[in-house]
Amino acid sequence: MNLKRSDVVLHPDASRVFFRSFEPGGDHRMHHVCGRVMMLPERVVEKKIAEIFREFEDRHHHLRRFLLRQAKLAKEFLISDHPPSEFRQLLLGACLAQEYSLEAAALFNPSIIPHPNQEGIEQGSLRFVLSLRATGEGHISSIVFRTGLIDKEARIRLDKPSPFETAPDIHPNPNYEKHLFRKKLNELGMSGVFADDVLEDLDDTFTLKELSERLQWRERHTRRSTPANREVANGILALASSNYEVSFDPALPISERVLFPVTQAEMKGIEDARFVKFRNDDGETTYYATYTAYDGQMTLPQILETADFSTFKISTLNGPEVQGKGMALFPRKVDGHFMMLSRQDGESLFLMTSDMVHFWYSKRLLIRPTFPWECVQIGNCGSPIETEAGWLVLTHGVGPMRKYSIGALLLDLDDPLRVIGRLSEPLLSPNENEREGYVPNVVYTCGAIIHADQLVLPYAMSDRSSTFATVALGDLLEKLLQNGPNPR
Repeated sequence: MNLKRSDVVLHPDASRVFFRSFEPGGDHRMHHVCGRVMMLPERVVEKKIAEIFREFEDRHHHLRRFLLRQAKLAKEFLISDHPPSEFRQLLLGACLAQEYSLEAAALFNPSIIPHPNQEGIEQGSLRFVLSLRATGEGHISSIVFRTGLIDKEARIRLDKPSPFETAPDIHPNPNYEKHLFRKKLNELGMSGVFADDVLEDLDDTFTLKELSERLQWRERHTRRSTPANREVANGILALASSNYEVSFDPALPISERVLFPVTQAEMKGIEDARFVKFRNDDGETTYYATYTAYDGQMTLPQILETADFSTFKISTLNGPEVQGKGMALFPRKVDGHFMMLSRQDGESLFLMTSDMVHFWYSKRLLIRPTFPWECVQIGNCGSPIETEAGWLVLTHGVGPMRKYSIGALLLDLDDPLRVIGRLSEPLLSPNENEREGYVPNVVYTCGAIIHADQLVLPYAMSDRSSTFATVALGDLLEKLLQNGPNPR
């Protein structure tokens, strides 16, 4: 096989920044900051605001609107009900705001899917959306996007991204079903007397606000509040907050839209989204992505769904087999069931089957690490790709010196538990130009695509930056079928 590396490289761009709240630290600090701003002469305030706008207005949309919104956070710390002037409100807001560079450290682990809009392009070309894991200050990961075109010769062109980055509007999930919520608490090991008492007070369907109020009431009226109860209360609230929706202005370029951690469960990152274009039974398309939410200690498998990349619904994955990281959904049902690849034991690939995309109760072993380049562990590199020969599954293998390589499997179309082909050697391993980075000796992808009879493979280089490779699909399938399920 002749795998060709592309000269298209995506490097992290520290100049692409967006707004975040800044908390000086504690109520006493807030009082001090607000007091200092309120004591400044108005002419000094106006001069400072003019300086802030000269320095920052060209770097963001709607700077004034954001600063006025931030100023509302200071209202309870003011010593008078007399409203400050607009200039003083803007300065208060600026003291409670900061810029954040989402991809200052790394831009990696890409996943590629067809763009929802294929209008106005040359025949034989494909417009795509590329999702990437961006990492910035504090090693916090988020999902960013790029768009581009693959022409009929499988040449790749990236669109110039917007210079701006914009966070979405957040809409908390309005309702939760008690019996499903209780099951998830059991799976996470947070069931018990305290949790049962909280849920007992709620209706069969409840809101986040009602849950928060009952938690506060229970903590106040429990005869002796314990650290264990407080930990469970925080866990219950974190679980509920993990289900929400976000939306962007559809007029924004996709490259400007950022999915940044929203909930407590995501506070340290949204990691390794595996996007897939899913064909529903009615023929309609939904774009799903499985990802890992990380709070600094615990990982939580999540799933997001969108039809247009403007509105996203985020939910927890549920069921006793929802464990570990790196789950990848098949692009359609197989024999009437949802199917997903997973790795619950940390080292082998499993196949999961379910009648509901959010609930998973069974798994079966698919393959174990076998060859030297994968002898530590294996996992998937994105959702299976349907071909006439079978389901093409890209894998990652970890071998000696924690070196990551990319391999491939071929699964039977009707019975994906049956492996019909497997590469004994990697499809792609890090070369000398790819082995240096934040995590050395790693190539990794979260999803590839087929176009113009080529497998188009975006991949990350040592958790630093990303690029592409292509390989003829026919050559790859021929090699897989020649090798069989247990190549020597």
